[in-house]
Amino acid sequence: MFGYTEEQIAWFGLTFGVGAFMLYMMFIIWQLARESKAGRFGTFVLFLALGVGLIGFVAKAIIKAVMGIE
Repeated sequence: MFGYTEEQIAWFGLTFGVGAFMLYMMFIIWQLARESKAGRFGTFVLFLALGVGLIGFVAKAIIKAVMGIE
């Protein structure tokens, strides 16, 4: 499609699409903390609890880059 292979499209979607989705999820967590008047500690707990999956995804990318795996 438009001169790109399926692998290139999948890589772009995984890298930038999921990255954008992760930023949107961080915004949702921040908005949830703000609307519930969680305070600093409550906001920290929300980001910690709800952001663990996002941290794992980023850690996986970093580990793959360090190990030199495509």
